[in-house]
Amino acid sequence: MCANQVKLHIVSPRVDKNHLIGRRNRIIFPQHQNFITMKKWPFFLTTLLFLGVSVLVIPSCKDDDPMDPVATCDDGIQNGNETGVDCGGDCPPCVVGIMGEWQSSGANVAPLLVTLFATDSIYANFRTDNTYLVEQYDTAGTKLVLEGTYTQSMSGVGQIWTIQVEQTSPVTLTSEGIFEIVGDMMMYEIVQTSPDIGATPPTAQLGFGSTNAGALGNLNVQTYERIQ
Repeated sequence: MCANQVKLHIVSPRVDKNHLIGRRNRIIFPQHQNFITMKKWPFFLTTLLFLGVSVLVIPSCKDDDPMDPVATCDDGIQNGNETGVDCGGDCPPCVVGIMGEWQSSGANVAPLLVTLFATDSIYANFRTDNTYLVEQYDTAGTKLVLEGTYTQSMSGVGQIWTIQVEQTSPVTLTSEGIFEIVGDMMMYEIVQTSPDIGATPPTAQLGFGSTNAGALGNLNVQTYERIQ
């Protein structure tokens, strides 16, 4: 923002006392030899003061008062109140970790799911508000819908994240696991921990295939592909 700075410049008439001569209640200004009676002197001084004041308005822009940048959500630059590049703030929420839409089918489905539930394909949507929707289809085309909330965090081991899922529908349960995203592909391994079914979740330290301390090998490892 630019603000106008108003400066007053006072121009005072110079009166040389050596040239200012008072004679018979008159004052003589030697340059013009105009005579001003003492009765008119106060009015004359007021006029001089009025004419001797000029107002100078100087526009000024301070470097420390910049305009706030506006968030633009498609310019490839983090600006405005964005918390990431073209996301957060006034823009759509930033996609972090598992957030987004994923699908798994065919050989990418975890063998354990195929054996236990005849799972054919899975669609998963991990939303930016930390809710999720999973649609699981079996080989007969029957759909099972799972919903709930999730939390995720970096494990500190490579690019592996930990995840905890709080399922609210169709039944309430808690599951824990790990995932890793490389490009548009994700490895995902998770098991139910509450109510207790006697399973131990995989850990980032032991890596994928560590469900039940590695007893299941890769039978519980799922591969997802991001939906563009």
